[in-house]
Amino acid sequence: MPENEGQPRPPHHPHDKGYRQLLADKRVFLELLKTFVREEWVAAIDENDLILVNKSYVLQDFSEKEADVVYRLKTRDKNVIFYILLELQSTVDYLMPFRLLLYMVEIWREIYNNTPQGERESKNFRLPPIIPAVLYNGANNWTAELSFKEMLDGYQNFSGHLLDFRYLLFDVNRYSEEELVKAANVIASIFLLDQKARPEKLVIRLQKLAGAIKTMTPEEFRHITTWLKHVIKPKMPTGIQAKVDCILDANKPWEVEQMISNLEIALDEMRQEILLQGKLEGKLEGKLEGKLEGKLEGKLEGKREVARNLLLLNVDIDTIIKATGLAPEEINALKKQLEQ
Repeated sequence: MPENEGQPRPPHHPHDKGYRQLLADKRVFLELLKTFVREEWVAAIDENDLILVNKSYVLQDFSEKEADVVYRLKTRDKNVIFYILLELQSTVDYLMPFRLLLYMVEIWREIYNNTPQGERESKNFRLPPIIPAVLYNGANNWTAELSFKEMLDGYQNFSGHLLDFRYLLFDVNRYSEEELVKAANVIASIFLLDQKARPEKLVIRLQKLAGAIKTMTPEEFRHITTWLKHVIKPKMPTGIQAKVDCILDANKPWEVEQMISNLEIALDEMRQEILLQGKLEGKLEGKLEGKLEGKLEGKLEGKREVARNLLLLNVDIDTIIKATGLAPEEINALKKQLEQ
């Protein structure tokens, strides 16, 4: 067993941080599987058999690329040990099937190296299955290939002879609001709150989740408020962030309606401040424009006065143009006025 199993690794990407911390809780990870994966093997997983693998499977060929979340587990009925490898993405990575394959090979390599030679060379030695998955919260559709063979040129010509696997895709923004509200658990609530929307939409979504949140344990509720503070709050205007912190710190699951009401008030105050700021800026801009126009008009009138005096002295028009910078048309117009 790898050293430090059961403890989350420190994340180093902003998008990873929220989901890594969230999915380090095996209850939430199991919720993810049982809510969104409709396969028989999921039903055979028990929470007590989930072990978070705190090991960095770094790909030497990909700078700053490493496996995000890896769980070691076994099925309840057959006691088969297997792994789930979950990658976190906020942008589409077209190399994802290849990256997942490399991570899987690294996990198998470690298991092979940690197995006694006599055991691994026996007829009955088997490598554990690894189920690859991607959690994606980007705004655009996930357009990378879903199976490994589709990355191979002309794979249709070699049917039955090629390595292949198909990874699970959890696409946050493609789940319907109805489906997420109906699930009524932590991971579905987080997905709904993470879907792209303006801050005002956040209050509406929280209102729809209120019934589920009220029944959550304090630990589950902490996941929701932590997510709001560290992932959603930074997307809000700076002026409201400190107030949001205070609101989230002061509430418990059964006080969720009060929390939502306080957030709504804070957002309304933010809108009023933005409107007031806009009006003040408009007035200030009008005053500045008026002063600038006055100065420009004064300078122009001064040039015209110089041109009139030079015309009265019978100075030629070309000289007056050079002296004042006025256009020939304007000087001719001044000349006609003097001749009337």
